[in-house]
Amino acid sequence: MISFVTGLAAMCLVSCSDFLEEYSQDTDYVRTWKDLDELLIGDCYLPVDASSYLSYTSTPGSWIHLLGDEVQESQTGYTNQYANGDYRANSFGYFTWQQRVGQNESYTDFFTENATWTKIYYCINVANNILSSVEDVPCVTEVEKQGVHKVRGEAHFLRAYYYFWLANLYGKPYNAATAETDLCVPLKISDVVEDKKFTRQTVAEVYRQVLADLTIAESELKQLKTAKLSIYRADSTACHLLQSRVYLYMQQWDKASLYAKKVLAAHPTLTNLNTASGKFLVKDNVENIFSMGGNDVHRIFNYICQSYSVSKELYDAYASNDLRKSQWYWKKGLFVGPVRVAVNNMYTSYDATSGDYYERAYSEKGRQEEVSGQFLMRSAEAYLNEAEAEAYLGNEAEARRMLNLLRGNRIVSSSNSEVTASGAELITYIRNERRRELALEGHRWFDLRRYMVCSVQPESHAITHEWTYYSSHTSSTMTERRRFVLEANDDAYTLPLPQEVINFNTGMPNNVRPWREYTVVQ
Repeated sequence: MISFVTGLAAMCLVSCSDFLEEYSQDTDYVRTWKDLDELLIGDCYLPVDASSYLSYTSTPGSWIHLLGDEVQESQTGYTNQYANGDYRANSFGYFTWQQRVGQNESYTDFFTENATWTKIYYCINVANNILSSVEDVPCVTEVEKQGVHKVRGEAHFLRAYYYFWLANLYGKPYNAATAETDLCVPLKISDVVEDKKFTRQTVAEVYRQVLADLTIAESELKQLKTAKLSIYRADSTACHLLQSRVYLYMQQWDKASLYAKKVLAAHPTLTNLNTASGKFLVKDNVENIFSMGGNDVHRIFNYICQSYSVSKELYDAYASNDLRKSQWYWKKGLFVGPVRVAVNNMYTSYDATSGDYYERAYSEKGRQEEVSGQFLMRSAEAYLNEAEAEAYLGNEAEARRMLNLLRGNRIVSSSNSEVTASGAELITYIRNERRRELALEGHRWFDLRRYMVCSVQPESHAITHEWTYYSSHTSSTMTERRRFVLEANDDAYTLPLPQEVINFNTGMPNNVRPWREYTVVQ
């Protein structure tokens, strides 16, 4: 196997050579900022149509929703002739927190573990190449200056986003007391191809790089004079929301609140579920600020096959007067599946009481979604970020105000949505509201991690997942059910580095992760 950075840089060059074909046969193909903008769109942003049938390769981190307490094994007992079970089998190591996430369910072999790592580092290397090349393009006319600001700003934003995401998968949660020594991921911010083995930087070093990139991105993007035309391109508001999130994770509450306020000054709009029609997770939702990448979330769930369900704990977290419960989920028996996306496939009519409704309407193979399942930013997050930060700072009235503004758009208008809690109860309420509002959007696993080290009201709890073995992938005959427990403050809240990376980079330390025991429950 080739080095993950050297190899990805080479992959980036291959992509660049494809891009080059449209212009010339030599290496001097970058003529203007528009050339780099094309490369940015084509290779640095994750494509909107990246969804595939839970391949775990085209949509980075599709498995992140399986790690926490949002998903449980489906217990409907149904299968059909189309259920090959491959997507479920591939996710065993993630869902049951195995020592290696590629572990197969029979403990006889391993699936590939580095798909997300490879894709994200590939995008980082594209950003590195763009940031190096942008220094040499013409920047004289106002159009050229605006173009350079745009390309440079977006490239810095994306690199920051990618490293922040990697840090929260493969590094420990940010703890100021240990961040300078806690190992994170390798940093590479140069376009130079280096034939060497790499080492891991610390959590503090990676976060400093994220903040440095976001500072430059903010400076560049705020100079743009034209309105953003698409949620699929980053702007200064997206940058401010990511800054708010990063500072929240770093427990710098004043800065987290400051940047949340900047977001809401520019984009305060919320969708009122009392009056909204149509599905929620669509590109023209007024709450959307930024999105990139595909969305395989709904295909995790399937009522009539061996599959997963929204956890009972998550579903029960919504009160009966909470419109999110009725509008965002479909329930039949013990099965719950998310239905926030628009129905748009080969079927033209649906019977919502039918057993195969969910499979046909929401889990059908080949569907493409308009917004990401992991890289979506909405204005609702800014309300929650500010509420949480202000609560930690002791500004409880402001925290409640943010909560109540959000909840006023989510709760049945004829009922009382007012939050009056204070102290520890208020903080718990904010965390629970964040769970309800941002469910299955890629936040929950990261939130559970950071709550463990929070200086104000730290918390962690055990999570239980059960895994059923069947006589075959197309059978409903159960042979055994095993129970796995992720303990409070478990080391497995941090993922192991992909084994392919460890194998090549001899001597690179991996994260300590215990062998996962289980009990047979049926």
